[in-house]
Formats: sequence, C-alpha cells, structure tokens
Amino acid sequence: MESPVTFSERLVERQLISSEELERVMKLQTEQQAPLTRLVVELGFLSEEDLLPVLHDHFDLPVMSLRELPTTPLPIELPSGIGDFFKQARMVPVKLDGTELIVAIADPIELSRLHALGMATGLRVRPVLAREKEILARIEALYSSNYAPDGNSEAVAEPLEGIGDDEDVAHLRDMASEVPVIRLVNQMLVRALEARASDVHIEPFENQLKIRYRIDGILHEIESPPRQLKAAVVSRLKILAQLNIAERRLPQDGRIKTRLGGKDVDLRIATVPTLYGESVVIRLLERGQIFTQLDTMGFPPALLARFDEMIRKPHGMVLVTGPTGSGKTTTLYGALQKINDPGKKIITIEDPVEYQLTGVNQIHVKPQIGLTFANGLRSIVRQDPDVIMVGEIRDAETAEIAVQAALTGHLVFSTLHTNDAAGAISRLLEMGVQDYLLSSSLLGVLAQRLVRRLCPNCRKQVPFSGMDGLLPELASHSGVVPNVIYEAVGCDACSGTGYLGRVGIYELLPVTSEICKIIVQRADAGAIRNLAVQQGMRVLRDDGWDKVSQGVTTLAEVLRVTREEA
Repeated sequence: MESPVTFSERLVERQLISSEELERVMKLQTEQQAPLTRLVVELGFLSEEDLLPVLHDHFDLPVMSLRELPTTPLPIELPSGIGDFFKQARMVPVKLDGTELIVAIADPIELSRLHALGMATGLRVRPVLAREKEILARIEALYSSNYAPDGNSEAVAEPLEGIGDDEDVAHLRDMASEVPVIRLVNQMLVRALEARASDVHIEPFENQLKIRYRIDGILHEIESPPRQLKAAVVSRLKILAQLNIAERRLPQDGRIKTRLGGKDVDLRIATVPTLYGESVVIRLLERGQIFTQLDTMGFPPALLARFDEMIRKPHGMVLVTGPTGSGKTTTLYGALQKINDPGKKIITIEDPVEYQLTGVNQIHVKPQIGLTFANGLRSIVRQDPDVIMVGEIRDAETAEIAVQAALTGHLVFSTLHTNDAAGAISRLLEMGVQDYLLSSSLLGVLAQRLVRRLCPNCRKQVPFSGMDGLLPELASHSGVVPNVIYEAVGCDACSGTGYLGRVGIYELLPVTSEICKIIVQRADAGAIRNLAVQQGMRVLRDDGWDKVSQGVTTLAEVLRVTREEA
C-alpha cells in the first residue's frame, strides 16, 4: 500500500517549488521551528494566493473570505489575552453556528491548537482556510488591547515618535526583529513585486498606517497593517538599509540589495518625518529588467531612426525631457546600451545610479561631500571620455559645463524637467547658457510620457464617433480616423485595472539650421515648437493618438499624461 503524499511532496509534484527549494525550506524549518507554509511564503517561493488552493485540495478544507464578514465579537467567553494566542496560532473565530465554532486558519498542518480552543469554549471547532493577512487584521480589530467595542478607535499615545534615546532605540530594534514584523515587511515587498509595483508608499496617519503600491504610474491602496506596527515596520526597513533608526527628525536615504520571489532586486529607501511618524517610499528596481532596447519602448519607427542617428554623432548634446517618472533615465540607458562598444569610453554621473550598466563607468553624486553634478562633470571631462551622461541638468553651472563638453568633442546625454521638447531649449537659455553656444552644441531634444498599456486579455472594442469636442491637437490630427477604438475593462490578469504595463509616447525636435537661427534670436518655446512642427515634428499627442488607433492605449490615458499641453 502506497504511503499518502505529504504536503511538501505535493508542492513539488505541482511544480510550485523545486526539490532544491524544498530542501532549503526544510532545513530552515528545522533551525527556526517555523511552519512550512509560513516559510515558503516568507522566502518568496509562493504567494499566499498560490498556496491556498493547494491547502484546500490537500486538506479538503473550504476557503473563506473574511472581508465579507462583519467585524463584531462573537457571543462566546474567551480568556483574557486570547489575542496573543490567536496571533501565534494564526487563527481566529469567525462564526458561531449553534454549538459549532467556525475558525479561520492559515496553517492546517498544525491543528493541535484547535483542540485547545474547543476545550476553552466547550464548542465543537470546525476549521476553514483564510488568508493570513485577513486573519491577522481581524485579530487586531477584535482582540487588540486598543479595540473599543463602541467604535471609538482613537489612537493610543505611542512614545516612539520622538528623538530616540538608548532605551527607545533598543526597543525599536527588538520590535523590528520580531518574526511578525519581518514577515509583514517581506510579504509587503514580495506582493509589490508580484503586482509589478515600481514604488511602495508607507504613510503614517493618526489612526492608520496606509500602504500604497504605484502600479503603471497610478497609486493603489492595499489592506493596511495594524497601526501599532508602524514604528516597527519603519525601523525594520531602516535597519535593512543601514540607516540611523534613532534619527527620526531628518530625511534619510539608503539602499538594499536583496532577493525577493527568486529575483534579484535593488530597493531604494527614502524616509521623511511627518506629523504622525516617518513616511517611507521604497523604489523597487529589478536587476536585469530595465528596458535596454530602444525598439521595445514604443518609439515610432521614423522617430527611432532619427533618434538613433543623433546618438551616434561623435559630439554634441542630446536631451530627454519630461516630468518625474516619465522614463527619461530608462531611455538614456537604452541609448547608452545602443552605442556601447569597446571602442568608446562612457562615463555617467547620476543621482542615484539606478541600474548598473556593463562596460560603463557610473558615478553616484554625493552633495554632502561636495560631489555635485557640476563638480563631478568637471572631473569627468578630464577622464578622456567619448560619451558622458549627466543624470539631470539642475543648475546653470551644470548646464554650462555640459554645453562646453559637447563643444569640445564629447557626446553628452542629459535630462531636463520640461513639458515639451521646445521648452527644454527655453529653459537652458533662461539658465544663462549663451544662445550661440547652445545652437552650436545641441543636436536634438526628445520629450516623452508614459501611458498605461491596455490589457490584451480584456480590452474591448467600442465605436468611435469622431473628433468632435476633443482637444485641438487631436482634432487637427491628419491621420486616418478609425471606426473603433479600445477601452479598458479589467480582469484577473491586470488585477481589475484594465491596463497591463506602460509604453512611451514621444516627440523629437531635431535642431536644424533654421532652429539654430531662432535660438540665436532667443525665440520663445512657442515659436520654436511651431517651426519644428512646420518642419515635420509630430507632437506628443500625435504619437499618443497613433497608439490609441492601434489599440495600444486609451484616449483617456493620452489626455491624462498630456494635460499640460492643452
């Protein structure tokens, strides 16, 4: 007679984890005496959503969503301090059905505590499976010492938000080292990675700790952890990033290199003090996942050919402009990868260095020790480079040195924060760059935005009635007006948003001889833009409309990211 398949064997059988990964989990389980189900999630091998169906099939237990149940105490007598017992056991009573107590559990492998609960209540206990985060949230709401049955949830004073003394710091370190806090932080980061989030926002308020993921450029709020853990969560992140946990009055920045869900990830941590504690933003940078190929970023073929021609010039300056988060650095990295070869020396100066590029010398600015963009750029030009990338032109000094470098035989890439390509020229003139120097050095300006890409699994065709009532740029579009366009719907693949990923829309302003003439005349951005359009430049909304016509994105998305152009 064959022995029954164990739960761990079932995970391997279903190819959810490998034999090597299981061996690692089992070894860690022996060392920590922790449940297997918890470890496979904490280590990033499985998400809780992937684990539940396997538990359901293996143990033949129903799955229940606790969100649909009211958060009210059950009419049963329980010992004081039962909340700690429930947290440790990862279980919570959710329903009383006569003499049967229905208990939500996260781990059906160890059911001995259910018997203890049955003995304490005198009821027959029937287990159901539920998500651990829902169980812990319910425990916090019902059995926390701060729970008030009358609904009064005023915040309890927390002495952890002031200036840290030795005792306070020791307390924070202890809290940050507790298993529930470690698990909470790990799961928060793994889920962010699974959701394709670029940033995680951890924001303390009076009565809650709010967590939001930025997915495809839009913030989405997720279920909040217990607010009592806010100091511990922040301290955990600061310890990992090697920041000073005693300092809560000043902003701090740090980095973490880690492995989440089987992927190598760089985490950029930024903290800032607020009224109710420190706010933290985590930038997730998955190593190897940056789009280094320009032809995968959504460039129209004709524009890409013109841009490729610019970045292969022996000298001059190419600018990429757009608001924060519009993909400027990604475009410059793509350009560098395009021209990178052993015959060129490429040096970058960035704040910060977001991704490591093979064969490229990268410098991280450190203003606190005097390594600014301007000072760094002065040193770079003495390193005999062929190509220089300046992360951002922020001041007149950096702008002047960049222009001089372009005039002295270097190819210079950089970024500016302006609304369109023509605005970048006006901005440099306003910074004090001499018009004749700018006209002689500037090769072209690329302006870009990122729009959300429609989910191919659920996008829906809708009839398009024409251009009536639309903004002038779209109304004057000379292309073919389609009979149908697509709109967002929402499905499981895109988490109900209707969008999956992002794609760029672009405008490229080449600096022709005619453009040079009006730069020397110090023409404003409007005049430069009009002349460029006359010479064939397609503006951001033109490219956006093309992508709407092709079913890549929606009209609403194009209008959203180009609103300032109206």
